[in-house]
Order: sequence, then structure tokens, then C-alpha cells
Amino acid sequence: MDGERNITNFYVVLVGPKYGGNVGAVARAMMNFDFDKLYLVNPCALDDICYARAMHAGEILDNAEIFSTFEEAVKNMDYLVATSSIQYVKDKKHLRNPVFLKDFSEKIYEVDGNVGLVFGREDYGLFNEEIAACDIMLRIPTSESYLSLNLSHAVSVVLYTLYSKREFTPKKRRDIGRVEKEKLYEFFSLLLEEINYPEHKKENTEIMFKRIMGRAMPSKWEYHTLMGVFGKAIENIKNKPEK
Repeated sequence: MDGERNITNFYVVLVGPKYGGNVGAVARAMMNFDFDKLYLVNPCALDDICYARAMHAGEILDNAEIFSTFEEAVKNMDYLVATSSIQYVKDKKHLRNPVFLKDFSEKIYEVDGNVGLVFGREDYGLFNEEIAACDIMLRIPTSESYLSLNLSHAVSVVLYTLYSKREFTPKKRRDIGRVEKEKLYEFFSLLLEEINYPEHKKENTEIMFKRIMGRAMPSKWEYHTLMGVFGKAIENIKNKPEK
């Protein structure tokens, strides 16, 4: 229907938080900006300090879902957003090639489905394999003199920015979900195999493709067009007579 809005469900995912006070402060920030879905992966104890820092947001802590693995926590997400203060300067390394918060907030409401906002450990942040599992890596611009934010401050800045953009969400379009994205990445990998793409470059190129698709947020129509192109290319390569 013309004018219908996307239903974008945000989940704040904290991976390995070490301090109950930070978790409580995150819950408070979530309530400040009207977010209520909190996922915790191997968290510290949600102790008295945690609830004290949460103030009136104790219900968010009560309803938080706790997981033992990152994979379990994000398995039902349609779009995953890693956060990190560490980026790669060289464009050829795509794992930590970031999208900045302003640009992210202007496009994310085009996603129709579950969006996981993933924040890492206070000391180590997110591991490379966790960032690789995400569609994009988000960075909050900060001073070169001190790049990393406190966990709860980082969550607050991201949620405030999303909250301030919410009223300007675009009209609904049919975007692809997790299953379609996995199939798209699978076909891209098959294409690399069929063209004998150098094995030592394959992983980085697959991450590059994921980052491109993560920024583009392709529609269903664009997805089916890409799948048709990839499928035809793979078929032609397989049927090409050997010289």
C-alpha cells in the first residue's frame, strides 16, 4: 500500500559485557529512546549496581534474553550491524571498512525486519569473526586522541541518532531478508569457485561483497535480478566446452 512504512525491529545485542553498571546504563538509554529489546551474550551478573544504573528501566533488564553464543543470539536477525572504533584505512581490507553513523541512520529504516545492533566487550570489542558475520560495520566519529567510547555511551549515541531519524522513515519497499542474503552470498561464492578465483583472496572478496550488499540494502526485485545474473553466469561457465 502506498505510504505504508517499514516495520524495523531493533535489538540491542551486547556481546560479553563485563560490568553490570554498563548493562544497566544501556537499559536506561534504551528506555530514553524507546527501544526495548535487549539481547545479552555471556554477560556478567545483572547485580544491584546494574539495576541501580538502569533506574526506571529495570523491566528491560527483566525481559532481556541471555544467550551462550553469538551465533545463537543473532540467528533470527535479518540485518546485522557491528560497531567498532577500529577501522582499516586501506580500502582493500573490507572487514573493518566502516559506514558512519549519520549515513547509516538515513538508510536503516529501509530494512523491513529484525535489525541487530551489536556492541562488543569493554576491553576487546568484537572479534573479527563476529564482525565478519555482520552486514556492515558501524563507526561513531570520535577524536583521534581517544577513539573508543564507553559501552553505554556508544549505545546512547547510536540510539539517539536512530530515534531522531524515526519520524522521517521512507515508504515501504520489499527488502530481502536473512534467507535471501545467505543465498545471494552462496551464489557469489559459487561464482568465485567457477572462475577459479585465487583462494588466498577469496575470503576478503566475499566480505567485500557482503559489505557492498550491506550498504546497498537491495530490494526483492534487485535480489532476483542479481540471482538471475549469477545463476546464468555459473551455468554458462559450467557448460563452456573445454579447449
